[in-house]
Amino acid sequence: MRDTPALRPWQVSAGGIAGLILSIGLARFAYTPLLPLMQQQADLSDAMGGTLAAVNYAGYMSGAVIAALIDDPRWRSRLYLWGMVLGLLATALMPLAPSLPLWALSRYLGGLSGAAGMLLGSGLVLGFLMRAGKRPELGVHFLGLGLGIVVSALGAMAMDRLALDWAGHWWGFVVVGLPLLALTAWWRPPVPPPVAATSTAAAPDPRWMRWMIAGYFCAGWGFVISATFTVAIVERQPLLHGQGPWAWLLVGLAATPAVFLWDRVARRLGDLNALLAAFALQIVSVVLPALSGSLAAALIGALLYGATFIGLVSLTLALVGRRSPGNPGKAMARLTLSYGVAQVTAPALAGAMAQASGSYLASLWLTAAVLTVGMGIMGRLRALERRNPA
Repeated sequence: MRDTPALRPWQVSAGGIAGLILSIGLARFAYTPLLPLMQQQADLSDAMGGTLAAVNYAGYMSGAVIAALIDDPRWRSRLYLWGMVLGLLATALMPLAPSLPLWALSRYLGGLSGAAGMLLGSGLVLGFLMRAGKRPELGVHFLGLGLGIVVSALGAMAMDRLALDWAGHWWGFVVVGLPLLALTAWWRPPVPPPVAATSTAAAPDPRWMRWMIAGYFCAGWGFVISATFTVAIVERQPLLHGQGPWAWLLVGLAATPAVFLWDRVARRLGDLNALLAAFALQIVSVVLPALSGSLAAALIGALLYGATFIGLVSLTLALVGRRSPGNPGKAMARLTLSYGVAQVTAPALAGAMAQASGSYLASLWLTAAVLTVGMGIMGRLRALERRNPA
């Protein structure tokens, strides 16, 4: 596909949203509502379910390393497009056979695609908005995260009604991904100009960046447990069997408008205060299903999770990107390496704990503790900025 220099901001935003739906919503999030079905029909165990999720995030972290090393804007644009192709390929590999090596390859490629959509795509879109004189926020772009969850949930429900097996579900998502790939390729952000030599000085303070990296690790831990196991956790409750996809749909419905709400909160209270609030609410989202097995606790927890994880991601990446105007995608990638470490370790540990105990309860409490540490880090960052506003 060729670059289209006359693209308008709404076209670039729409292409970026389509890329996130494909690379995150299908290549990553479709696994969540299909996990219980694969456990029933393809003999996928709890431990292997968590391990496959960890492999996905290993791919994501590998993609973050690549994104952090790439300075050439032409290569960032090319890799973004190739990552979208990988997202469709990863989805198509899943139904070929009930094979753990094949599934692991699919999840790894899906992780690479997710990194392309989240880091390269977000950096290209943010850079385009700054060059176009628009407000440098990623709220509209991250609509794709919430919509990706909605598409994965509604798609799984629709294919359930068609009585498709686990492989048929995956093929259905391949069909959904084809027009998304075409739209992403045609409306991808134009190749940005080369990074000016003087822009290398515009970088975040190293100490500030270290604290932000630690806080984003905690956010990644909180994100991945619910992103991987929300449906499975709900389905394990005897009175909630069959309600898992509805909980996942609520996550997406809450995440879709939340991107705009968190932008408004950040404008009013400041970025770090908004991040503190998002951490606090996500702790509640994790604790509720740990305290109660009721449908109300599951659904409220899903709503709060959907409304908060998107805020933690969009606010953090936009904040770091604005402080690195020369190459926002590279700065986002550096930060995301810590997020990726959490995404690799957390699901594997949670799956092993669930395999041993028959419950995800211990994982939920551990996640709440990690999120509490993240909240404390945001408080530390706020104190640092009050003492040294520069």
